[in-house]
Amino acid sequence: MFKTLKRIIGWCGEFKGKLYAGFVFSFFSHLFAAMPVMVAAYTVGLLLASAQKETAFDRKWAGISFVVIALLVILRFFFDYMRSRFQEAISYELVAKDRLAIGDALKRVSLGYFQKNSTGDILNSITTGLNTLENMGIRMIDNFVGGYLNFLVIFLSLLVFSPLTALTSLAGTAVSFLFLLLVSKHSVRNAPREAEAGRKLSGAVLEYARGLPTVKSFGQGGASMQSMKEAARENRDIRLKIEYGFTPANCGHLLALKTASVFLAAAACLLCFAGSMEMPVMLMFMFFSFGIFGSLEPVSDSAHVLGIINTAMDQIGALKEGNYIDRDGKDIVLSDFGIEFCHVDFGYEEGNNAGRTVLKDVSFTIPEKTSTAIVGPSGSGKTTICNLIARFYDVQAGSIRVGGHDVREFTCDSLLKNISMVFQNVYLFHDTIRNNIRFGRPDATEEEVIEAAKAARCHDFIVSLPQGYDTVVGEGGGTLSGGEKQRISIARAMLKDAPIVILDEATASIDPENEHLIQEAISELTRGKTIITIAHRLATIENADQILVIDGGTVAQKGTHKELLEQEGTYREFVRIREQAEGWHIQ
Repeated sequence: MFKTLKRIIGWCGEFKGKLYAGFVFSFFSHLFAAMPVMVAAYTVGLLLASAQKETAFDRKWAGISFVVIALLVILRFFFDYMRSRFQEAISYELVAKDRLAIGDALKRVSLGYFQKNSTGDILNSITTGLNTLENMGIRMIDNFVGGYLNFLVIFLSLLVFSPLTALTSLAGTAVSFLFLLLVSKHSVRNAPREAEAGRKLSGAVLEYARGLPTVKSFGQGGASMQSMKEAARENRDIRLKIEYGFTPANCGHLLALKTASVFLAAAACLLCFAGSMEMPVMLMFMFFSFGIFGSLEPVSDSAHVLGIINTAMDQIGALKEGNYIDRDGKDIVLSDFGIEFCHVDFGYEEGNNAGRTVLKDVSFTIPEKTSTAIVGPSGSGKTTICNLIARFYDVQAGSIRVGGHDVREFTCDSLLKNISMVFQNVYLFHDTIRNNIRFGRPDATEEEVIEAAKAARCHDFIVSLPQGYDTVVGEGGGTLSGGEKQRISIARAMLKDAPIVILDEATASIDPENEHLIQEAISELTRGKTIITIAHRLATIENADQILVIDGGTVAQKGTHKELLEQEGTYREFVRIREQAEGWHIQ
């Protein structure tokens, strides 16, 4: 519990001054909340004493007490307002920074990170974890600290008039605190399991939503719901376990406080009957006995939530402090855009274990401003080569050099600003078509966006849409056809105008009647640049300056189209099969 309080205070960073100022304002707020009770109790005591002795009550004091109480109430709300002004905005400021920091961190990790950590886990940490910090972090620390500050103010007030009753209240608070430690211990023990259950539930819901088309097409709604049902059941069970463990300790905490209230009231009455305490003071103690622990009763919720916050902070810290792939990278400006693979070995990790080897001792050179086509069977490592050039992953052995520099010398941004990529599976953001094209160059003008769209042969279909360039595409570009998405992705790459262009089956989703238009667009995109193309169509690869034939994770053959046709091997067989496939016609 105290460890989490310390972590939250540390998390506040540059806002610590505001946090501490809020505590000071909170102290005065509670002080001015207690003083009206004292004045009111004292005034009622004087009124009763006057009635008992049948003497005239001092009306002047009644007026003064009313003014004093009104002033104290105003002061109380003034300091409460100041506390809110200083403290309430802290969590929103910090969480906004954390969200941006996590976005930057996820951009700088290897793509292997997303194979080890599911999207559901990451999403749950960013949403649920940060929302917990945003909505409860500062509030819980204020409830905890403010609750005990309020008690301290009243305790000191009681101590002035009667040490015995003050110590009675202190004893009740001490017993309740022991139960709070039990609440905190139970919460800390179970919070990681609760967080894990939440991550599983988020992942199951995401998987179910993404797989709905497949679910419906195969009529397997019941089977697909099973993982989501299990995740929901696990989430329910752990929350019930936490609640059942929380309730007994919380009841003990509340019982200790209520019992102390009864003893406090009884002690005040006995002292008054014994003549050791005046009636106005006894009434003040009676009033305090019902409210002295009011600020401490909700502290049990704070003790419970602090355990959850501790786990949330662990999750957020793990995301922010990920293993950045470019931790030691530098911003490098290139004057040459040739690419060289030197004895590269690479294999994708499976969980925390090394997976199968994809590339073995791969070496080749791509001179600047030349085109290289990569061909080979499915799974041979073609796309992996492109991913390694962009440093989506790091090699296990060997090196990859761009412009004479090892890619591990770059920051991700300084490397990728030199590369435009057009993927086979295009992803468009849930945004306007204009912003999707402008993604690589946010400062591009409207004229430049339209020029890129025209060059990519997508301007005509865009302007035919109801909102034109302001049309919002669905998540992933789901409202557009595969060919339309492909052309927009080419426009995006053209607008970026990077010196290295990687085309991974860029015409795979294009219908035959539009293919020649896209080929023209690609020709414009790649003019005067260093080009790497993964393709299966002969028209795309036969004019390349060199062709790399990848088979079994190695460079099986290398040369021009003409040179490779003269050799026995994989490429000649590939061409024969492609000519048969592309040469069919309807009789």
